[in-house]
Amino acid sequence: MAFGTLDVVVFVVFVVSVVGLGLYKSKSKEEKTGEDYFLAGRGLNWWLIGFSLIAANISSEQFVGMCGNAASHVGLAIASYEWMAAITLVVVAFCFLPYFLRAGIYTMPEFLEYRYNATARTIMAVATLFIYMLLLGSVTYSGALTVNTMGGKMGYDISIASASMVIGFIAMVYVATGGLKACAWADLIQGSALILGGGAIMYFAFDKLGTVTEATKVINVATGEIALVPLAEGMGAFDRFWDLNGVRMNMFLPSDDKVLPWTALLLGLWIPNFYYWGLNQYITQRTLGSASLAEGQKGIVFAAFMKLLIPFVIVVPGIIAFNLYAKDMQNQSTFDNAPVFAKYLQANPSTNFVEQATAPSEGAIRSWPEGGKFMLSVYETTEQMKAVETQNPFVLPILRETLDGLTVEPYTVFKSDDKAWKTVFGELAAELDAYNQSVVTAAAGATVTTEKFIAYKYDTALGQLLTGVLPAKSGWLGFVLAALLGAIVSSLAAMLNAASTIFTMDIYQKYIKPDAKPGTLVLLGRICVVVFAVIAVILAPMLGNPRISNSIFTIIQEGQGFISPGILAVFVFGLISRKAPPMAGVIGLLTSIVSYGALKMVAPNIQFLNRMAICFALCLIIMAVIRQLWPLAQPIEFKVKTDINLEPSKGAKLVGVIIVLLTLALYAVFSPIGLAK
Repeated sequence: MAFGTLDVVVFVVFVVSVVGLGLYKSKSKEEKTGEDYFLAGRGLNWWLIGFSLIAANISSEQFVGMCGNAASHVGLAIASYEWMAAITLVVVAFCFLPYFLRAGIYTMPEFLEYRYNATARTIMAVATLFIYMLLLGSVTYSGALTVNTMGGKMGYDISIASASMVIGFIAMVYVATGGLKACAWADLIQGSALILGGGAIMYFAFDKLGTVTEATKVINVATGEIALVPLAEGMGAFDRFWDLNGVRMNMFLPSDDKVLPWTALLLGLWIPNFYYWGLNQYITQRTLGSASLAEGQKGIVFAAFMKLLIPFVIVVPGIIAFNLYAKDMQNQSTFDNAPVFAKYLQANPSTNFVEQATAPSEGAIRSWPEGGKFMLSVYETTEQMKAVETQNPFVLPILRETLDGLTVEPYTVFKSDDKAWKTVFGELAAELDAYNQSVVTAAAGATVTTEKFIAYKYDTALGQLLTGVLPAKSGWLGFVLAALLGAIVSSLAAMLNAASTIFTMDIYQKYIKPDAKPGTLVLLGRICVVVFAVIAVILAPMLGNPRISNSIFTIIQEGQGFISPGILAVFVFGLISRKAPPMAGVIGLLTSIVSYGALKMVAPNIQFLNRMAICFALCLIIMAVIRQLWPLAQPIEFKVKTDINLEPSKGAKLVGVIIVLLTLALYAVFSPIGLAK
């Protein structure tokens, strides 16, 4: 598929409209103070807040990462990140937001000084900035990966680095120029387009599923068993979908699942949810800019309602993508597997499952048997490698210079976290298990290095859909790609704005120049946006390494685990226990970072959400002990430091209760009991 004229027109008009509207609205009032630039003058209405929350949240992390997780054995269960968020948002609106607006703060770290002390504020600010660098790189990479995947299917060679530069530049321009107000108005268009574009992808994906004669079926989620099956004629698209994916529509995965076990739903998943929606600067910055408490609460509840819709326009298409394009995802895995197989061949030269070949012909590649043995296909130049179309998952293309630069650490094991691995590569998996066991035995306590194979490149699911199901030259491809680019840019812009706000207000003004003039703060904020955008572009290409993870969504969620349990524990404990001393906040934050890192090293098999739950509980216990030993003489009083209207919204509270009940009903329907009916 290639871009048609209508696709180009729609794409250009959309991008220009989004950026233009954001800049125009932001310049209707010159940013003279930090409040104007960082918080849009505290004048955001509920509908702007709602759409902006969704647009800042739904980015390539969801469209690419969540869609990719849905394509794997995880299926609909990944929707817990969305549906739990609906409940979380309602709680945030009525339990957290009143305190934050009453305090008149610019940043979430600033609230810790308001409740505890300056040290707690600084620890959170510095830790958050480090995590934001990972997030900036992750969002940029996942967007660039989709552009790269689509470009490859259209015959264009668009590198991850080049796509990352374009994405980073667009976000940098309108954030540096217009601040939060530019983000909020741009998000109004992008938030609407995201849901519409996702709905279009879902519609055309079902339409495609209704016409194919065979598709890939997931037979067993626990074992990863799959099969290519013929489809009966006359069966509707929805019936086909359910027949192929019934086992993937369960919200409760086995307790030993490494991505989202049902045990994580008890506590572990609530921790990143409450941190993300209630205490994460690039999300809460929209609510801190509310014109009043009622406007903020209505905006958050509006966003909660939209969260119920997201799985149907992102997760369901991802599930269908695997049905339709499993072979394409398998072919995409060869580029990640090639260097790992090369190391395996070096470490185990007697293997019967990998054979090295130099620049094989296209005919030799096509005739290579798909099963039993892999061909490590070595090329001297990139052009030579790209001239040969492999389309064979057992042919692994690699450049000579890459091969020559590879080294194998002593005691290296080769394994896969992809549940489909043993189904797809059964005999090799058995040989690998035997080889790995011999390595572990020989290591006898020495450090063991792990290299990972993948069966499918799940994160290409969205790119497969965009180029495979959307009608050619209809304008839809241009619209959806523009909406996706808008989503990426919107989230990236939110993070850039948040990172610049934290550095400017929590570090620069707090410690470097307390008497800085408002104009200086705004200028520094713009400079920070540029610097953080450059960091995002540099980090993005590094995150495609499967040794890090086969899911960008998992990278993002697990990375935030270092700080989210401690931040949530410190905020909640500080609001509930008014006599907790300042040191409780400091120790709580440090406990989270240290304990999460220690558990990751000592007990890596503990699923990261369960790891978060353990760290969260540990933080609360330690803070409770400190509170008992050294309580404050008088409880903390949260004084009003703002002049905005703090009257709550009764209507928003009623709607919030309804949303919570709807969410619980969805879990009941897609539970083992509900599905059995």
